[in-house]
Amino acid sequence: MLLNYRKILILFHDVIAVNLIWYLAFMLRYDFQIPSNEVNTFFHSLLIVLPTHLLIAYFLGIHRATWRYFSFDNLKNLILLAIAVTVVTSSIFLMLRLSVPRSVLVIHPILSITVLGASRYLYRYFIESNINSRKNITSSIVIFGAGAAGAGLVKDFKRSNKWNIVAFLDDNKALHGRDLLGIPVLGGLPKLKDIKTKYSIENVLIAMPSASNQRKKEILAEIKNLDLNALSLPSIEDLISGKIAISQIKSIEAGDLLGREQVVLDISGLNKLIKNNVVLVSGAGGSIGSELCRQIVNFNPSTLICLDISEVALYKIEQEFIDLNFSRGVYFVADVKNKERLTEIFNQFKPDIIFHVAAYKHVPLMETYNVTEALINNVIGTYHLAQIAKIFKVKKFVLVSTDKAVNPTNVMGASKYLAEIICRGLQLKSKTDFVITRFGNVLGSSGSVIPKFREQIAGGGPVTVTHPDMTRYFMSIPEAAQLVLQTSLMGKQGQIFVLDMGEPVKIVDLAKNMIKLSGFDKGDIEIKFTGLRPGEKLYEELLSDNEAIMPTTHPKLKIAFSENISEKTVKDVIKWILSTTNKTEAQIKKELKHWVKGYSVKEKVPQKYNSPH
Repeated sequence: MLLNYRKILILFHDVIAVNLIWYLAFMLRYDFQIPSNEVNTFFHSLLIVLPTHLLIAYFLGIHRATWRYFSFDNLKNLILLAIAVTVVTSSIFLMLRLSVPRSVLVIHPILSITVLGASRYLYRYFIESNINSRKNITSSIVIFGAGAAGAGLVKDFKRSNKWNIVAFLDDNKALHGRDLLGIPVLGGLPKLKDIKTKYSIENVLIAMPSASNQRKKEILAEIKNLDLNALSLPSIEDLISGKIAISQIKSIEAGDLLGREQVVLDISGLNKLIKNNVVLVSGAGGSIGSELCRQIVNFNPSTLICLDISEVALYKIEQEFIDLNFSRGVYFVADVKNKERLTEIFNQFKPDIIFHVAAYKHVPLMETYNVTEALINNVIGTYHLAQIAKIFKVKKFVLVSTDKAVNPTNVMGASKYLAEIICRGLQLKSKTDFVITRFGNVLGSSGSVIPKFREQIAGGGPVTVTHPDMTRYFMSIPEAAQLVLQTSLMGKQGQIFVLDMGEPVKIVDLAKNMIKLSGFDKGDIEIKFTGLRPGEKLYEELLSDNEAIMPTTHPKLKIAFSENISEKTVKDVIKWILSTTNKTEAQIKKELKHWVKGYSVKEKVPQKYNSPH
């Protein structure tokens, strides 16, 4: 009812305005004194102008535009309306031989654009002035980036009740000293210190979508040095989907400091691979598995089979997809070690593509008491799923592996190495393309350091780090999922893909950054070194000593070459693992050296460190 009421008001306004505009056009033509012999012309022509204007305005959707957000695009529609009305009415006047003065036909569109545009703009100005007079500004902010993104922020923030934009900063010297929508561009990054002192700002928002990640890291470093709060825009996916508005900025997290470039996907190729095909994801409820499912949904599979041993995790991803109105998902609580259950699923749905993500992955937990379980789940589970995929002639089988499989010092890494062996051995005489994707740690995944550090900081510390020299390769969950998808398109015949993990990151530096980004000063939260845990390395590797590497057409993917694996080796590995149920942990680890090249039980490093933050 309110919507209809507003439409009636807009219609009433435009009817009055059209009458007034046509009258003013005649008045201006005759110096504000219309001759008596032209009065009939005025009324007869108005009977044509009014309905013509309303009809064309309806087709252009003029009445649907919200006055509160009147913009340049709306003004362009008013200009188009004025031109169209002039052309159509002039043609009608000509056909009816109605002698309307030509000067009226020139004055009328100018008045129409002015009056209709001004009334809408004044309404918007009045509404925004009222809002601004009532709002309480809570924070002052500097925006780094005086481009299109920055301009969009000004418009959005003026309707916000939270942020007051003090100034812009930009690397482009040509912009220095100029204004952007009434906000001064005061200079580049060196000016930030002076602005902080002069305006007592607390926040800096980086609005530079086209800048390199290296430049963003430099800006972040300076922001940190000045004890300011660094903010970023929401992800482009959230903006496009409409989940959040551009003004819903967020604090920059540790993942933003890694400086990793956005993944470029072969969208058309993935669309051809996945669209209208049946895709199965094992471990679909986990951090990487669930994100992989989200990415796959974008390519319209005919069916997405989400398989996980955790009922709770599977329920969460099911509810998420229900909320997204994705109706082609099926959800199986199943164990990859259960061959009969897998065969039943394959008989029913006949998958075309498999992403095998399910695995036990926590290094210390698998290192003691759970050694046999890690081997059986990660290797036998992979064997059953891969063997069934081969029997059913699945097009692609993608194994998600880890850098811990290279020269492993822990059972988890050794189990993933053997899982790679299984896939490479089964590739022989197979119509299924087995593909292995090997990458490092994923920020924010379950059991990773980011959630752990966040909890420790929230609890007041200490933040526990095992060793001051420990480094790891990191990538984000979406990046990991996207690169796994890309390897599914590019990979074939047992190839091992090594993801470009960038430069390794010191865990202690990551901890310090998270403490800083959480708003604490140096010394507020203690960092405590606890010593390496069972099976941990100081650093990870992406290639073993006997592997060569070759670049691919994708800048973030390389192929590792290793010796061929025979079917006999696969059978021998399976036979040995099945025999481990009756062996001690020490025996199993000793025998692992025979099956896993480069395996060593542990690194000989000092175990305890105590250092202040």
